[in-house]
Amino acid sequence: MIREFYLADWVTLANAICGTGAIFSIITYLQKQDVMHVYFACGLILAALIFDILDGRIARWRQKSSILGRELDSLADVISFGVSPAIIGYGCGMQGLYDRIILAFFVACGVSRLARYNVTAETLSQGTDKVKYFEGTPIPVSIILVFVLFLATWFGAVGPNMWLGEFIILGFKLHPLVLMFAVTGSLMISRIHIPKL
Repeated sequence: MIREFYLADWVTLANAICGTGAIFSIITYLQKQDVMHVYFACGLILAALIFDILDGRIARWRQKSSILGRELDSLADVISFGVSPAIIGYGCGMQGLYDRIILAFFVACGVSRLARYNVTAETLSQGTDKVKYFEGTPIPVSIILVFVLFLATWFGAVGPNMWLGEFIILGFKLHPLVLMFAVTGSLMISRIHIPKL
């Protein structure tokens, strides 16, 4: 199977590896409580974004792309821009029951968004090689959430010091900052048209 990979596919794998590394960094942070691991996780998501941008450009430059590459890209994006940001949010203190539900909702929205894109990509491209617009915000916009969590960590606003505090509703915790994941997830599955640059 590896022989069937194009250069762009290897770059896509680098995206997935960065996302996986970010998850490992947050697990290490939860074990050691050294905030450097949160910074590493956020930096790896930025690297994943760079690889995500590069893989498409390389595929167009070399004029070599495949259905395998498109599916690989979606799977890598789920890891790097869906699961990893949710895990970073959890690691930074969004650990209440309602927080977990919202983080899981965010991941489900990302998966759904990518599945819809893969199914409708040919229709959206209108007979050309390039899709003219996205339906719903692209999943890499979650880099904004990662940046907010990076800033929160930088200012010591993680764990019990999380920005906006926490509420107890029916005996379970909700950190209002987690609502940024709910909004971002909802925008991903919306029908709004975002021009593709």
